[in-house]
Amino acid sequence: PSGLPFVTDFPSLCSSLCCQCGVPIPPNPANMCVGCLRARVDITEGIPKQLTVNFCKQCERYLQPPGTWIQCTLESRELLALCLKKIKASLSKVRLIDAGFIWTEPHSKRLKLKLTVQKEVINGAVLQQVFVVEYIVQSQMCEDCHRIEAKDFWKAVVQVRQKTLHKKTFYYLEQLILKHRLHQNTLRIKEIHDGLDFYYSSKQQAQKMVDFLQCTVPSRSKSSQRLTSHDIHSNVYNYKSTFSVEIVPICKDNVVCLSPKLAQSLGNMSQICVCIRVTSTVHLIDPSTLQIAEIDGNTYWRHPFNSLFHPKQLEEFIVMDINRVQDKKKVAGAGARSNKHTLAEAWVQKTSELNTDHQYFCSTHLGHILNPGDLVLGFDLANCNLNDEFVNKMNPHSIPDVVLIKKSYDRTKRQHRRNWKLKELERDREGMDTDDERQYQDFLEDLEEDETIRKNVNIYRNSNIPVESDTDDDGAPRISLAEMLEDLHISQDATGGEGANMMT
Repeated sequence: PSGLPFVTDFPSLCSSLCCQCGVPIPPNPANMCVGCLRARVDITEGIPKQLTVNFCKQCERYLQPPGTWIQCTLESRELLALCLKKIKASLSKVRLIDAGFIWTEPHSKRLKLKLTVQKEVINGAVLQQVFVVEYIVQSQMCEDCHRIEAKDFWKAVVQVRQKTLHKKTFYYLEQLILKHRLHQNTLRIKEIHDGLDFYYSSKQQAQKMVDFLQCTVPSRSKSSQRLTSHDIHSNVYNYKSTFSVEIVPICKDNVVCLSPKLAQSLGNMSQICVCIRVTSTVHLIDPSTLQIAEIDGNTYWRHPFNSLFHPKQLEEFIVMDINRVQDKKKVAGAGARSNKHTLAEAWVQKTSELNTDHQYFCSTHLGHILNPGDLVLGFDLANCNLNDEFVNKMNPHSIPDVVLIKKSYDRTKRQHRRNWKLKELERDREGMDTDDERQYQDFLEDLEEDETIRKNVNIYRNSNIPVESDTDDDGAPRISLAEMLEDLHISQDATGGEGANMMT
């Protein structure tokens, strides 16, 4: 129709001019182009662009305010959530669309986040903007590591005691703790003459150690706590807890005398028995019948018994003659017998009495390894004064003259060709004497002789000692290379130097 303008440009029907710069733009509620809108409105205003996060070098954890330390790897979801919580209050006025890490050098002590946010601005227009937030990683020691470094601040202690003169059980327990890595949370380990003290920063960690000990060795425990401080305003109590763990005072190779009631309940065993192993139970064997029994901690404390001899009272005998007993009739109600031992009757003579004709007759469970002329260690019951309540009530004819314990080998030669080693706990020692070294060598020999105990211990190959041939082997038990582990050493350079502690 006449009077109407003629439209020559079709796109002009779908566009409008920016009210600031006059550029044609698609219609929007703000009637402004994106450049002008961003120049007038900054939706990231109030959001900090640079913050700090605290990182503990010792345990490689990050601080999540107010007081929680969490383990995070670089560019992980956990670390992203921790960084976003730092600006959570500032992000409440905008809508977070996307968030991700920008790669930085691990040693740069910097973390960069790329965030995409949206916000409704003038007249309902929605503006989207991308920006970067930088986090500076500051080193700060956490409370747990601070207590470990202080070595004096503790909240719980586990006192492990064993009233015996030999430390075989403690050496075995030390290896179990190392294998299961229960020593990592200790603030300090102190060794005293009859046990070990483990110090912890929390009661829960100490309770975990007590539970482990009760499952590992026959023992009993009791606990107590002492009030150190009390805040009357917040009603907060601070205690120091003490856990006392007493291990059964019986070690490997001890000769014991059971009570008549206990011996009868174990299958009419002889009261005189030999302890062949201590694990979670005390393993006993009757040297006259090969009958075996296991006694746990609860049974022991109900029917306690003691060791008859000290390890220093072991005497050396020479086997003059030995006869293996094939068939031994079981008594009524007898229990299980050992399949790893052989019953034998032997005539032995003390090496200190070779100029006499005095010999001893005894039954032994070592018939599978003893031959005439072999040296064997044992206890002389015929010429000793035993002060034990159960032995004094026994029939003298039921008490053997000699109890043989183990075959004797050349200790110097065994120690020289031992091509393996064990790890030890880092602990404060009161003093190391020659008797402790002798007991430790006894424990190493027990590992070579007992495969059952060896399975629970990590044995490492000693590369400083070459592997010898078996041509000069005197028959002493040895540990095969297949049972040894390679000792792994990681140098400082492998971690990437300073700053690489952030990586796991």
